[in-house]
Amino acid sequence: MSPRTRTRRLRGIGVSDGIAIGRAVVIARREGEVFRIPIPEEEIEQEVERLRSACEETKRGIQRTRNSAGQLFGQELAAIFDAHQLMLGDRSFITEIERRIRRDRVNAEWAVHESSLELTRKFALIDDEYLRERGQDLEDVSRQLLRTLQGISQHEVSEVAGDVILVADDIVPSEAIRLGRANVVGFVIEAGGRTSHTSIIARSLGIPAVAGVEGITGMVTNEDPIVVDGREGLVVLHPGPETLAKYSGERAAEKSLEAATAPAEREEVLVTRDGAEVELLANIDLPEEIGEFVASGAHGIGLYRSEFLYMETDPHLPTEEDHLRIYRQLIEAAAPYPATIRTYDLGGRKLAREMMESAEENPVLGLRGIRLTLARPQIFRIQLRALLRAGLHGNLWIMGPLVSRVEEIRELRAALAEVAAELERDGVPFGREPRIGIMIEVPAAAVIADILAREVDFFAIGTNDLIQYSLAVDRNNRQVAHLYEPLHPAILRMLRSVIASGRAAGIPVSLCGEMGGDERYLPVLLGLGLRRFSVHPRAVARLRKLASRCDADALAPIADSCCDLATAGEVEKYLRSRPVTALLQREAK
Repeated sequence: MSPRTRTRRLRGIGVSDGIAIGRAVVIARREGEVFRIPIPEEEIEQEVERLRSACEETKRGIQRTRNSAGQLFGQELAAIFDAHQLMLGDRSFITEIERRIRRDRVNAEWAVHESSLELTRKFALIDDEYLRERGQDLEDVSRQLLRTLQGISQHEVSEVAGDVILVADDIVPSEAIRLGRANVVGFVIEAGGRTSHTSIIARSLGIPAVAGVEGITGMVTNEDPIVVDGREGLVVLHPGPETLAKYSGERAAEKSLEAATAPAEREEVLVTRDGAEVELLANIDLPEEIGEFVASGAHGIGLYRSEFLYMETDPHLPTEEDHLRIYRQLIEAAAPYPATIRTYDLGGRKLAREMMESAEENPVLGLRGIRLTLARPQIFRIQLRALLRAGLHGNLWIMGPLVSRVEEIRELRAALAEVAAELERDGVPFGREPRIGIMIEVPAAAVIADILAREVDFFAIGTNDLIQYSLAVDRNNRQVAHLYEPLHPAILRMLRSVIASGRAAGIPVSLCGEMGGDERYLPVLLGLGLRRFSVHPRAVARLRKLASRCDADALAPIADSCCDLATAGEVEKYLRSRPVTALLQREAK
């Protein structure tokens, strides 16, 4: 075996469980270096002709991409590639590059690079946001043209036969949704972490994924054989016959175990060993999960992240009918149990270009979540109209994200009242009494949970952001990812306080972050008084089995002791020493 094809094992962060075996398709954003090469006078026209041929080849590639997108996702999405073709057909764009080749006597690559930089700078100075964004289209087209000139192959996912493992330096959520619905069976990403939205999408689609594998795009070429082990955070390049047989057997055993894990009937009430009732609900991100949710036996939908609808329709905003269609599906699937729909949590690093009026230096702490929705009432009204209309079809709960102030709840209620009055005037039927709740995901909300509880009908604790904001840790930054500690005593104390505030006010409190679906944290969460979990549908049967073997009363003093410890490491050690944790470990096996 040559050094090039020697088996290599690379470690990352397992972000979506399961084993995938396939052939690689590499998508790296960075391009090859562009060098300025002088061209002799007698070869100038030959270089111009090389540019023209590359333009035609690039246009054919864009057309193939457009056709594939049209078949998979519809013509509206495919139409974004028409702009790219028009740019390559624009004589002023191509003529400027040809002029530079002739004037400066340089190679086509350098002429494309310099012309693109010059035009991009001009686009950046335009006041109109829409026209400024066309500069991004120009950059994309120039990049594709450069790749053609440099001889860098542009494989489409569909061009690789069989199962595809997508290897990328980064994948934005909208790309993950689109590519994950093609023949992609695994993701390997240089960036990201377990709680990134791309990771959440991978889990939603049931695609094994490993993130944080630094430098892998430089180690893999298209169609290399590869194995992804999302459980262990392991990527195997060029696996040998024995390795392939091992992972193929484990993958088959995994599927058999999934088939053998029977979900409970939806009417069945879950009680702990000492008789405490526990509710298990499901987190839903994509329409594909609705069937899985129904089969799971979950008692409703505890979180639908509506921003994923925006990602699916990107670059266009969803219409009122787009919203209504998916919300009605969710509400009818959950009936008679609640369907909790979170108003869009865009902003930060998520899709929000269509709504932002200017760039932000620190978008994660900027105009996002409930702040953005209240600041863009015309767009928000479309979602609220659809929500109230969908409320006719079942048990609708509406939830506001990233709330930190009482005023935001009151503004949300006022906006709903205004939209209801508008629907009434228009004679449009709508649900009149949805329950209104909020996410507890910033420290300010956790600290004043007792006050916020007077204003709402329910709480949902979003531990992904709550941990990130409380510990000042970017959960997707590999340099500080080890500091993202769900069992940090500060986090446990906040959870205890929020749960107690909800109980005192007589409102339900659920936990819908990644922490809730991890059986390692189940004992301490039950001990803190949590009785409502919203998790991925595939986790429902497993958590039901584990929770039924716990004694909630006995776990309360254990959880209190955890809150009094000094570090997350001490908490982990203490929990490992408790008999209930040993029981859960045995059951998990």
